[in-house]
Amino acid sequence: MAERRLLVLFGSQTGTAQDTAERIGREAKRRHLRCRVEALDSCDVANLIHEPLVVFVCATTGQGDPPDNMKMFWRFLFRKNLLAGSLCQLDYAVLGLGDSSYPKFNFVAKKLHKRLLQLGGNPLLPVALGDDQHDLGPDAVVDPWLVALWDKILALYPLPPGLEIISPDVRLPPKYTLQYLPEDSPHPESYLLQPPAPRAASCELHPFAARVLSNQRVTAQSHFQDVRLIEFDIAGSGITFSAGDVVMIQPQNCPEDVQQFCQLLHLEPHRRFVLEPTEPGTALPPLLPQPCTIQYLVTHYLDISCVPRRSFFELLASFSTNELEREKLQEFSSAQGQEELYSYCNRPRRTTLEVMWDFPHTTSAIPADYLLDLIPRIRPRAFSIASSMLAHPERMQILVAVVQYKTRLSKPRRGLCSTWLASLDPQQGDVRVPLWVKKGGMKFPADPATPVIMIGPGTGVAPFRAAIQERVALGRRGNCLFFGCRYKSKDFYCQTEWEELVTQGLLTLFTAFSRDQEEKVYVQHRIRENGRLVWELLTSGNAHVYLAG
Repeated sequence: MAERRLLVLFGSQTGTAQDTAERIGREAKRRHLRCRVEALDSCDVANLIHEPLVVFVCATTGQGDPPDNMKMFWRFLFRKNLLAGSLCQLDYAVLGLGDSSYPKFNFVAKKLHKRLLQLGGNPLLPVALGDDQHDLGPDAVVDPWLVALWDKILALYPLPPGLEIISPDVRLPPKYTLQYLPEDSPHPESYLLQPPAPRAASCELHPFAARVLSNQRVTAQSHFQDVRLIEFDIAGSGITFSAGDVVMIQPQNCPEDVQQFCQLLHLEPHRRFVLEPTEPGTALPPLLPQPCTIQYLVTHYLDISCVPRRSFFELLASFSTNELEREKLQEFSSAQGQEELYSYCNRPRRTTLEVMWDFPHTTSAIPADYLLDLIPRIRPRAFSIASSMLAHPERMQILVAVVQYKTRLSKPRRGLCSTWLASLDPQQGDVRVPLWVKKGGMKFPADPATPVIMIGPGTGVAPFRAAIQERVALGRRGNCLFFGCRYKSKDFYCQTEWEELVTQGLLTLFTAFSRDQEEKVYVQHRIRENGRLVWELLTSGNAHVYLAG
Protein backbone atom coordinates (compact mmCIF):
# COMPACT_ATOMS: atom_id res chain seq x y z
CA MET A 1 0.00 0.00 0.00
CA ALA A 2 1.30 3.51 -0.87
CA GLU A 3 2.85 5.38 2.03
CA ARG A 4 0.22 7.66 3.57
CA ARG A 5 2.15 10.91 3.83
CA LEU A 6 1.25 14.54 3.22
CA LEU A 7 3.37 17.66 2.98
CA VAL A 8 1.67 20.99 3.76
CA LEU A 9 3.64 24.02 2.56
CA PHE A 10 2.70 27.61 3.36
CA GLY A 11 3.61 31.13 2.29
CA SER A 12 2.44 33.46 5.03
CA GLN A 13 3.01 37.15 5.77
CA THR A 14 0.78 37.84 8.78
CA GLY A 15 0.33 34.28 10.06
CA THR A 16 -3.13 33.46 8.63
CA ALA A 17 -1.83 31.06 5.97
CA GLN A 18 0.43 29.40 8.54
CA ASP A 19 -2.52 29.01 10.93
CA THR A 20 -4.58 27.39 8.14
CA ALA A 21 -1.66 25.11 7.15
CA GLU A 22 -1.32 23.97 10.77
CA ARG A 23 -5.07 23.28 10.87
CA ILE A 24 -4.67 21.02 7.80
CA GLY A 25 -1.74 19.33 9.57
CA ARG A 26 -3.92 18.60 12.60
CA GLU A 27 -6.74 17.25 10.42
CA ALA A 28 -4.21 15.01 8.62
CA LYS A 29 -3.06 13.55 11.95
CA ARG A 30 -6.68 12.75 12.81
CA ARG A 31 -6.76 10.73 9.57
CA HIS A 32 -3.51 8.91 10.53
CA LEU A 33 -1.44 10.50 7.75
CA ARG A 34 2.22 11.24 8.33
CA CYS A 35 2.31 15.00 7.89
CA ARG A 36 4.90 17.78 7.83
CA VAL A 37 3.94 21.47 7.85
CA GLU A 38 6.66 23.86 6.65
CA ALA A 39 7.19 27.33 5.22
CA LEU A 40 7.80 27.12 1.45
CA ASP A 41 11.31 28.57 1.76
CA SER A 42 12.22 26.05 4.49
CA CYS A 43 11.63 23.05 2.25
CA ASP A 44 14.09 21.82 -0.37
CA VAL A 45 12.17 22.54 -3.58
CA ALA A 46 14.24 20.04 -5.55
CA ASN A 47 12.67 17.30 -3.36
CA LEU A 48 9.16 18.11 -4.63
CA ILE A 49 9.70 15.51 -7.37
CA HIS A 50 9.76 12.83 -4.63
CA GLU A 51 6.59 14.05 -2.86
CA PRO A 52 3.38 12.17 -3.70
CA LEU A 53 0.92 14.57 -2.04
CA VAL A 54 1.31 18.29 -1.26
CA VAL A 55 -1.16 20.95 -0.14
CA PHE A 56 0.00 24.55 -0.73
CA VAL A 57 -1.50 27.33 1.40
CA CYS A 58 -0.46 30.78 0.29
CA ALA A 59 -1.36 34.37 0.88
CA THR A 60 -0.97 37.23 -1.60
CA THR A 61 0.66 40.44 -0.35
CA GLY A 62 0.87 43.99 -1.71
CA GLN A 63 0.32 44.17 -5.45
CA GLY A 64 0.09 40.44 -6.12
CA ASP A 65 3.44 39.57 -4.50
CA PRO A 66 4.33 36.30 -2.76
CA PRO A 67 4.94 36.45 1.03
CA ASP A 68 8.55 36.78 2.23
CA ASN A 69 8.82 33.14 3.31
CA MET A 70 8.09 31.78 -0.19
CA LYS A 71 10.11 34.20 -2.36
CA MET A 72 13.01 31.77 -3.01
CA PHE A 73 10.56 28.96 -3.83
CA TRP A 74 8.71 31.31 -6.21
CA ARG A 75 11.91 32.23 -8.09
CA PHE A 76 12.90 28.55 -8.39
CA LEU A 77 9.47 27.43 -9.58
CA PHE A 78 9.39 29.94 -12.45
CA ARG A 79 12.81 29.05 -13.80
CA LYS A 80 12.64 28.55 -17.57
CA ASN A 81 14.72 25.35 -17.50
CA LEU A 82 12.27 23.27 -15.43
CA LEU A 83 10.93 20.40 -17.53
CA ALA A 84 7.23 20.27 -18.40
CA GLY A 85 6.59 16.83 -16.87
CA SER A 86 8.90 17.11 -13.85
CA LEU A 87 6.02 16.98 -11.30
CA CYS A 88 3.95 14.28 -13.02
CA GLN A 89 3.93 12.07 -9.88
CA LEU A 90 2.62 14.93 -7.68
CA ASP A 91 -1.00 15.11 -6.48
CA TYR A 92 -1.54 18.62 -5.19
CA ALA A 93 -4.10 21.17 -4.03
CA VAL A 94 -3.72 24.95 -3.71
CA LEU A 95 -5.54 27.04 -1.12
CA GLY A 96 -5.23 30.80 -1.53
CA LEU A 97 -5.90 33.47 1.10
CA GLY A 98 -6.53 36.98 -0.18
CA ASP A 99 -8.68 40.07 -0.09
CA SER A 100 -11.05 40.83 -2.96
CA SER A 101 -10.80 44.59 -2.36
CA TYR A 102 -7.35 44.37 -4.01
CA PRO A 103 -7.11 44.15 -7.82
CA LYS A 104 -4.69 41.18 -7.71
CA PHE A 105 -7.01 39.05 -5.55
CA ASN A 106 -5.33 35.72 -4.72
CA PHE A 107 -2.91 36.25 -7.59
CA VAL A 108 -0.19 34.04 -6.02
CA ALA A 109 -2.49 31.03 -5.52
CA LYS A 110 -3.90 31.28 -9.06
CA LYS A 111 -0.43 31.58 -10.60
CA LEU A 112 0.99 28.75 -8.45
CA HIS A 113 -1.89 26.43 -9.42
CA LYS A 114 -1.30 27.18 -13.11
CA ARG A 115 2.47 26.66 -12.85
CA LEU A 116 2.16 23.30 -11.04
CA LEU A 117 -0.23 22.22 -13.80
CA GLN A 118 2.34 23.25 -16.46
CA LEU A 119 4.99 21.15 -14.67
CA GLY A 120 2.75 18.07 -14.87
CA GLY A 121 1.19 18.10 -11.39
CA ASN A 122 -2.27 16.52 -10.88
CA PRO A 123 -4.70 18.87 -9.10
CA LEU A 124 -7.01 17.10 -6.65
CA LEU A 125 -9.40 20.09 -6.60
CA PRO A 126 -9.81 23.50 -8.24
CA VAL A 127 -7.80 26.24 -6.50
CA ALA A 128 -9.62 27.61 -3.41
CA LEU A 129 -9.80 31.41 -3.13
CA GLY A 130 -10.38 32.45 0.49
CA ASP A 131 -11.55 36.04 0.86
CA ASP A 132 -11.05 38.32 3.85
CA GLN A 133 -13.94 40.48 2.65
CA HIS A 134 -16.53 37.70 3.10
CA ASP A 135 -18.79 38.10 6.17
CA LEU A 136 -17.33 34.89 7.60
CA GLY A 137 -13.79 35.62 6.37
CA PRO A 138 -11.72 33.07 4.40
CA ASP A 139 -13.30 30.16 6.35
CA ALA A 140 -16.45 30.53 4.20
CA VAL A 141 -14.38 29.02 1.36
CA VAL A 142 -11.83 27.04 3.39
CA ASP A 143 -14.30 24.89 5.40
CA PRO A 144 -16.22 23.31 2.47
CA TRP A 145 -13.01 23.03 0.40
CA LEU A 146 -11.31 21.03 3.17
CA VAL A 147 -14.28 18.64 3.39
CA ALA A 148 -13.89 17.96 -0.36
CA LEU A 149 -10.08 17.68 0.00
CA TRP A 150 -10.28 14.98 2.68
CA ASP A 151 -12.78 13.03 0.57
CA LYS A 152 -10.28 13.04 -2.32
CA ILE A 153 -7.29 12.17 -0.13
CA LEU A 154 -9.06 9.31 1.68
CA ALA A 155 -10.15 7.90 -1.68
CA LEU A 156 -6.46 7.80 -2.74
CA TYR A 157 -5.13 6.75 0.68
CA PRO A 158 -7.86 4.88 2.58
CA LEU A 159 -7.58 4.51 6.35
CA PRO A 160 -5.56 1.41 7.32
CA PRO A 161 -7.76 -1.53 8.48
CA GLY A 162 -8.95 -1.16 12.06
CA LEU A 163 -8.28 2.60 12.25
CA GLU A 164 -10.89 5.34 12.36
CA ILE A 165 -10.67 9.12 12.06
CA ILE A 166 -9.73 10.49 15.50
CA SER A 167 -12.75 12.37 16.81
CA PRO A 168 -12.51 16.18 17.26
CA ASP A 169 -13.32 15.53 20.95
CA VAL A 170 -9.94 13.83 21.38
CA ARG A 171 -7.10 16.28 21.95
CA LEU A 172 -4.01 15.69 19.81
CA PRO A 173 -0.61 15.62 21.58
CA PRO A 174 1.27 18.94 21.73
CA LYS A 175 4.01 19.73 19.20
CA TYR A 176 6.58 20.04 22.02
CA THR A 177 6.76 19.19 25.70
CA LEU A 178 8.38 21.52 28.24
CA GLN A 179 10.93 19.64 30.32
CA TYR A 180 11.53 21.74 33.43
CA LEU A 181 15.11 21.81 34.67
CA PRO A 182 15.91 21.37 38.36
CA GLU A 183 15.98 24.72 40.19
CA ASP A 184 19.66 24.28 41.07
CA SER A 185 20.95 23.44 37.55
CA PRO A 186 23.65 25.85 36.25
CA HIS A 187 22.40 29.01 34.50
CA PRO A 188 24.05 29.74 31.16
CA GLU A 189 23.01 33.32 30.36
CA SER A 190 23.22 32.55 26.65
CA TYR A 191 19.63 33.54 25.98
CA LEU A 192 20.16 37.17 26.98
CA LEU A 193 20.10 39.34 23.88
CA GLN A 194 23.67 39.59 22.64
CA PRO A 195 24.81 41.71 19.69
CA PRO A 196 25.69 39.12 17.03
CA ALA A 197 29.28 38.64 15.97
CA PRO A 198 30.00 41.13 13.15
CA ARG A 199 30.47 38.23 10.68
CA ALA A 200 26.80 37.18 11.01
CA ALA A 201 24.65 39.25 8.65
CA SER A 202 21.63 40.34 10.66
CA CYS A 203 18.36 38.69 9.62
CA GLU A 204 15.20 37.40 11.29
CA LEU A 205 17.04 34.44 12.85
CA HIS A 206 20.01 36.60 13.87
CA PRO A 207 18.78 40.14 14.55
CA PHE A 208 21.28 42.83 15.53
CA ALA A 209 20.75 44.21 19.04
CA ALA A 210 20.96 47.92 18.24
CA ARG A 211 21.42 50.42 21.05
CA VAL A 212 18.78 53.16 21.29
CA LEU A 213 20.56 56.54 21.21
CA SER A 214 17.55 58.84 21.36
CA ASN A 215 13.77 58.63 21.53
CA GLN A 216 12.28 62.03 20.84
CA ARG A 217 8.61 63.01 20.63
CA VAL A 218 8.15 65.12 17.49
CA THR A 219 4.51 66.13 18.04
CA ALA A 220 3.37 68.79 20.52
CA GLN A 221 2.38 67.44 23.97
CA SER A 222 -1.13 68.83 23.34
CA HIS A 223 -1.47 66.82 20.09
CA PHE A 224 -3.60 63.66 20.23
CA GLN A 225 -0.99 61.58 18.36
CA ASP A 226 2.36 60.67 19.91
CA VAL A 227 4.96 60.36 17.14
CA ARG A 228 8.60 59.46 17.87
CA LEU A 229 11.85 59.97 15.99
CA ILE A 230 14.02 57.12 17.30
CA GLU A 231 17.74 56.77 16.56
CA PHE A 232 19.71 53.50 16.77
CA ASP A 233 23.43 52.88 16.85
CA ILE A 234 24.25 50.25 14.21
CA ALA A 235 28.07 50.53 14.41
CA GLY A 236 29.73 47.13 13.96
CA SER A 237 26.53 45.48 12.68
CA GLY A 238 27.56 45.29 9.03
CA ILE A 239 24.08 46.65 8.20
CA THR A 240 23.83 48.82 5.08
CA PHE A 241 20.72 50.41 3.63
CA SER A 242 19.61 53.00 1.13
CA ALA A 243 16.56 55.25 0.76
CA GLY A 244 13.34 53.25 0.52
CA ASP A 245 14.63 50.31 2.58
CA VAL A 246 12.73 48.91 5.54
CA VAL A 247 13.86 47.96 9.04
CA MET A 248 12.23 44.95 10.69
CA ILE A 249 11.90 45.19 14.47
CA GLN A 250 11.15 42.30 16.82
CA PRO A 251 8.97 43.70 19.65
CA GLN A 252 8.24 42.28 23.09
CA ASN A 253 5.33 42.16 25.52
CA CYS A 254 5.09 44.66 28.35
CA PRO A 255 6.06 43.45 31.88
CA GLU A 256 2.51 43.95 33.29
CA ASP A 257 0.99 41.67 30.61
CA VAL A 258 3.71 39.06 31.14
CA GLN A 259 3.07 39.10 34.90
CA GLN A 260 -0.72 38.80 34.45
CA PHE A 261 -0.32 35.93 31.98
CA CYS A 262 1.94 33.99 34.35
CA GLN A 263 -0.47 34.57 37.26
CA LEU A 264 -3.52 33.44 35.24
CA LEU A 265 -1.78 30.22 34.17
CA HIS A 266 0.02 29.67 37.50
CA LEU A 267 3.41 29.75 35.77
CA GLU A 268 6.65 30.51 37.61
CA PRO A 269 8.46 33.14 35.49
CA HIS A 270 11.96 32.06 36.53
CA ARG A 271 11.52 28.32 35.92
CA ARG A 272 13.86 27.05 33.22
CA PHE A 273 12.97 24.42 30.65
CA VAL A 274 14.08 22.75 27.45
CA LEU A 275 11.70 21.89 24.62
CA GLU A 276 11.38 18.29 23.45
CA PRO A 277 9.62 17.63 20.10
CA THR A 278 6.80 15.10 20.46
CA GLU A 279 7.53 13.61 17.03
CA PRO A 280 11.08 12.87 15.91
CA GLY A 281 12.20 15.13 13.08
CA THR A 282 10.20 18.17 14.25
CA ALA A 283 12.53 21.17 14.29
CA LEU A 284 12.71 23.32 17.42
CA PRO A 285 11.45 26.93 17.13
CA PRO A 286 14.54 28.74 15.82
CA LEU A 287 14.00 31.93 17.84
CA LEU A 288 13.83 30.29 21.27
CA PRO A 289 17.05 29.64 23.18
CA GLN A 290 17.60 26.23 24.81
CA PRO A 291 17.33 26.18 27.80
CA CYS A 292 14.85 29.02 28.23
CA THR A 293 12.91 30.64 31.07
CA ILE A 294 9.12 31.01 31.17
CA GLN A 295 9.71 34.78 31.50
CA TYR A 296 11.70 34.85 28.22
CA LEU A 297 9.11 32.68 26.43
CA VAL A 298 6.21 34.94 27.42
CA THR A 299 8.10 38.24 26.97
CA HIS A 300 9.83 37.61 23.65
CA TYR A 301 7.94 34.81 21.91
CA LEU A 302 4.23 34.31 22.70
CA ASP A 303 1.96 36.91 21.08
CA ILE A 304 -0.39 37.36 24.03
CA SER A 305 -1.59 40.75 22.74
CA CYS A 306 -2.75 39.53 19.29
CA VAL A 307 -6.43 39.03 18.47
CA PRO A 308 -6.82 35.23 18.72
CA ARG A 309 -7.92 33.16 15.73
CA ARG A 310 -10.62 30.50 15.54
CA SER A 311 -8.01 27.71 16.07
CA PHE A 312 -7.16 29.23 19.48
CA PHE A 313 -10.76 28.75 20.68
CA GLU A 314 -10.87 25.21 19.30
CA LEU A 315 -7.80 24.13 21.30
CA LEU A 316 -8.81 26.16 24.38
CA ALA A 317 -12.21 24.41 24.45
CA SER A 318 -10.43 21.04 24.74
CA PHE A 319 -8.85 22.08 28.08
CA SER A 320 -12.09 23.33 29.61
CA THR A 321 -13.45 21.61 32.70
CA ASN A 322 -16.16 24.26 33.13
CA GLU A 323 -19.31 23.42 31.17
CA LEU A 324 -20.46 27.01 30.56
CA GLU A 325 -17.03 28.13 29.37
CA ARG A 326 -16.57 25.02 27.20
CA GLU A 327 -19.93 25.53 25.44
CA LYS A 328 -19.06 29.15 24.60
CA LEU A 329 -15.56 28.22 23.37
CA GLN A 330 -16.98 25.42 21.20
CA GLU A 331 -19.49 27.85 19.72
CA PHE A 332 -16.68 30.31 18.87
CA SER A 333 -14.71 27.55 17.14
CA SER A 334 -17.67 26.22 15.11
CA ALA A 335 -18.50 27.34 11.55
CA GLN A 336 -21.92 28.61 12.77
CA GLY A 337 -20.33 30.72 15.54
CA GLN A 338 -18.06 32.80 13.31
CA GLU A 339 -20.24 35.91 13.26
CA GLU A 340 -20.46 35.90 17.04
CA LEU A 341 -16.71 35.33 17.32
CA TYR A 342 -16.15 38.30 15.00
CA SER A 343 -18.21 40.61 17.23
CA TYR A 344 -16.62 39.25 20.42
CA CYS A 345 -13.02 39.30 19.21
CA ASN A 346 -12.19 40.94 15.90
CA ARG A 347 -14.46 43.97 15.91
CA PRO A 348 -13.41 45.24 19.37
CA ARG A 349 -9.80 43.92 18.84
CA ARG A 350 -9.91 41.84 22.03
CA THR A 351 -6.48 40.37 22.84
CA THR A 352 -5.53 36.78 23.68
CA LEU A 353 -4.76 37.84 27.26
CA GLU A 354 -8.19 39.50 27.62
CA VAL A 355 -9.92 36.39 26.28
CA MET A 356 -8.06 34.35 28.91
CA TRP A 357 -9.40 36.69 31.61
CA ASP A 358 -12.92 36.00 30.29
CA PHE A 359 -12.43 32.22 30.59
CA PRO A 360 -10.60 31.91 33.94
CA HIS A 361 -11.47 28.26 34.72
CA THR A 362 -10.30 27.06 31.32
CA THR A 363 -7.19 29.26 31.36
CA SER A 364 -6.02 27.89 34.70
CA ALA A 365 -6.31 24.37 33.22
CA ILE A 366 -4.04 25.02 30.18
CA PRO A 367 -1.07 22.63 30.31
CA ALA A 368 2.23 24.49 29.74
CA ASP A 369 3.13 21.92 27.05
CA TYR A 370 0.41 23.38 24.79
CA LEU A 371 1.46 27.04 25.00
CA LEU A 372 3.30 26.94 21.68
CA ASP A 373 0.34 25.24 19.94
CA LEU A 374 -2.13 27.70 21.41
CA ILE A 375 -0.42 31.07 20.96
CA PRO A 376 1.45 32.19 17.82
CA ARG A 377 4.87 33.79 18.00
CA ILE A 378 5.30 37.57 18.01
CA ARG A 379 5.87 38.69 14.43
CA PRO A 380 8.36 41.40 13.50
CA ARG A 381 7.05 44.84 12.47
CA ALA A 382 8.27 46.81 9.44
CA PHE A 383 9.19 50.51 9.50
CA SER A 384 10.42 52.72 6.68
CA ILE A 385 13.94 53.93 7.48
CA ALA A 386 13.81 57.72 7.90
CA SER A 387 17.51 58.58 7.54
CA SER A 388 20.42 58.12 5.15
CA MET A 389 23.78 56.56 5.99
CA LEU A 390 25.38 59.36 3.95
CA ALA A 391 24.00 61.93 6.40
CA HIS A 392 24.19 59.77 9.55
CA PRO A 393 26.89 57.09 9.24
CA GLU A 394 26.52 54.12 11.63
CA ARG A 395 23.09 55.42 12.65
CA MET A 396 19.54 54.59 11.69
CA GLN A 397 16.40 56.61 12.41
CA ILE A 398 12.71 55.71 12.22
CA LEU A 399 9.54 57.80 12.55
CA VAL A 400 6.96 55.92 14.65
CA ALA A 401 3.32 56.87 15.25
CA VAL A 402 2.34 55.26 18.55
CA VAL A 403 -0.81 53.23 17.83
CA GLN A 404 -3.62 53.83 20.30
CA TYR A 405 -7.36 53.83 19.62
CA LYS A 406 -10.71 53.16 21.29
CA THR A 407 -13.16 50.34 20.62
CA ARG A 408 -16.21 49.43 22.68
CA LEU A 409 -13.87 47.88 25.27
CA SER A 410 -13.10 50.19 28.19
CA LYS A 411 -9.32 49.89 27.83
CA PRO A 412 -7.75 51.67 24.82
CA ARG A 413 -6.16 49.37 22.21
CA ARG A 414 -2.41 49.83 21.87
CA GLY A 415 0.01 48.73 19.15
CA LEU A 416 2.46 46.21 20.62
CA CYS A 417 5.59 47.42 18.83
CA SER A 418 5.01 51.19 18.78
CA THR A 419 4.01 51.25 22.48
CA TRP A 420 7.11 49.23 23.40
CA LEU A 421 9.41 51.47 21.32
CA ALA A 422 7.90 54.64 22.81
CA SER A 423 8.54 53.27 26.32
CA LEU A 424 12.29 52.81 25.76
CA ASP A 425 14.37 55.42 27.55
CA PRO A 426 18.07 55.52 26.59
CA GLN A 427 18.71 57.61 29.74
CA GLN A 428 17.95 54.44 31.74
CA GLY A 429 21.12 52.69 30.55
CA ASP A 430 21.90 50.32 27.69
CA VAL A 431 18.55 49.85 25.91
CA ARG A 432 18.63 47.55 22.86
CA VAL A 433 16.23 46.64 20.07
CA PRO A 434 16.56 43.51 17.85
CA LEU A 435 16.45 44.56 14.20
CA TRP A 436 17.48 43.74 10.63
CA VAL A 437 17.03 45.43 7.26
CA LYS A 438 14.98 44.39 4.22
CA LYS A 439 15.13 45.87 0.73
CA GLY A 440 12.18 48.19 0.23
CA GLY A 441 9.89 48.48 -2.77
CA MET A 442 10.91 52.10 -3.53
CA LYS A 443 13.88 52.65 -5.82
CA PHE A 444 15.05 56.22 -6.41
CA PRO A 445 16.44 57.21 -9.83
CA ALA A 446 20.12 56.53 -10.52
CA ASP A 447 20.34 59.42 -13.01
CA PRO A 448 21.26 62.54 -10.97
CA ALA A 449 19.35 64.76 -13.42
CA THR A 450 15.99 63.03 -12.83
CA PRO A 451 13.77 65.07 -10.49
CA VAL A 452 11.64 63.35 -7.86
CA ILE A 453 8.17 64.35 -6.68
CA MET A 454 7.47 62.88 -3.23
CA ILE A 455 4.01 62.91 -1.63
CA GLY A 456 4.22 61.94 2.03
CA PRO A 457 1.44 62.95 4.41
CA GLY A 458 2.02 62.20 8.12
CA THR A 459 4.58 59.51 8.96
CA GLY A 460 4.45 58.60 5.24
CA VAL A 461 7.20 61.21 4.91
CA ALA A 462 9.72 58.83 6.59
CA PRO A 463 11.20 57.20 3.44
CA PHE A 464 11.33 60.62 1.75
CA ARG A 465 13.40 62.06 4.58
CA ALA A 466 15.91 59.26 3.88
CA ALA A 467 15.74 59.97 0.12
CA ILE A 468 16.17 63.73 0.51
CA GLN A 469 19.14 63.29 2.89
CA GLU A 470 20.71 60.82 0.43
CA ARG A 471 20.11 62.98 -2.64
CA VAL A 472 21.34 66.17 -0.96
CA ALA A 473 24.53 64.36 0.16
CA LEU A 474 25.06 63.26 -3.47
CA GLY A 475 24.50 66.83 -4.69
CA ARG A 476 21.23 66.01 -6.49
CA ARG A 477 18.68 68.77 -6.95
CA GLY A 478 15.12 68.47 -8.26
CA ASN A 479 13.73 67.36 -4.87
CA CYS A 480 10.06 68.24 -4.56
CA LEU A 481 8.08 67.28 -1.44
CA PHE A 482 4.35 67.56 -0.73
CA PHE A 483 3.86 67.13 3.03
CA GLY A 484 0.54 67.13 4.86
CA CYS A 485 -0.48 67.03 8.53
CA ARG A 486 -3.13 68.57 10.77
CA TYR A 487 -1.48 71.63 12.33
CA LYS A 488 1.71 73.53 11.51
CA SER A 489 2.38 74.01 15.24
CA LYS A 490 1.67 70.44 16.39
CA ASP A 491 2.65 67.74 13.90
CA PHE A 492 4.90 69.30 11.25
CA TYR A 493 7.66 66.68 11.53
CA CYS A 494 11.25 67.76 10.80
CA GLN A 495 10.09 71.36 10.11
CA THR A 496 13.49 72.99 10.80
CA GLU A 497 15.31 70.45 8.62
CA TRP A 498 12.97 71.05 5.64
CA GLU A 499 13.09 74.82 6.01
CA GLU A 500 16.91 74.86 6.02
CA LEU A 501 17.00 72.81 2.81
CA VAL A 502 14.48 75.18 1.19
CA THR A 503 16.67 78.14 2.17
CA GLN A 504 19.70 76.42 0.61
CA GLY A 505 17.71 75.83 -2.61
CA LEU A 506 17.96 72.02 -2.23
CA LEU A 507 14.25 71.32 -1.71
CA THR A 508 10.94 72.58 -3.08
CA LEU A 509 8.38 72.12 -0.30
CA PHE A 510 4.57 72.32 -0.40
CA THR A 511 2.67 71.91 2.88
CA ALA A 512 -0.99 71.20 3.60
CA PHE A 513 -2.11 71.76 7.21
CA SER A 514 -5.62 70.37 7.09
CA ARG A 515 -7.01 71.85 10.34
CA ASP A 516 -5.33 75.29 10.39
CA GLN A 517 -8.24 76.94 8.56
CA GLU A 518 -12.00 76.52 8.11
CA GLU A 519 -11.71 74.60 4.84
CA LYS A 520 -9.76 71.34 5.12
CA VAL A 521 -6.68 71.36 2.90
CA TYR A 522 -4.89 68.13 1.92
CA VAL A 523 -1.85 67.29 -0.22
CA GLN A 524 -4.07 66.65 -3.26
CA HIS A 525 -5.23 70.30 -3.11
CA ARG A 526 -1.60 71.49 -3.13
CA ILE A 527 -0.81 69.20 -6.07
CA ARG A 528 -3.77 70.64 -8.00
CA GLU A 529 -2.74 74.25 -7.15
CA ASN A 530 0.80 73.52 -8.39
CA GLY A 531 -0.37 71.44 -11.35
CA ARG A 532 1.68 73.43 -13.85
CA LEU A 533 4.96 72.78 -12.00
CA VAL A 534 4.12 69.08 -11.50
CA TRP A 535 3.21 68.70 -15.18
CA GLU A 536 6.44 70.44 -16.25
CA LEU A 537 8.55 68.16 -14.03
CA LEU A 538 6.79 65.11 -15.45
CA THR A 539 6.91 66.07 -19.13
CA SER A 540 10.17 68.05 -19.45
CA GLY A 541 12.08 66.55 -16.52
CA ASN A 542 10.82 62.95 -16.78
CA ALA A 543 10.27 63.14 -12.99
CA HIS A 544 9.56 60.05 -10.89
CA VAL A 545 6.56 60.27 -8.53
CA TYR A 546 6.54 58.54 -5.12
CA LEU A 547 3.64 58.26 -2.70
CA ALA A 548 3.72 56.92 0.87
CA GLY A 549 0.95 56.97 3.46
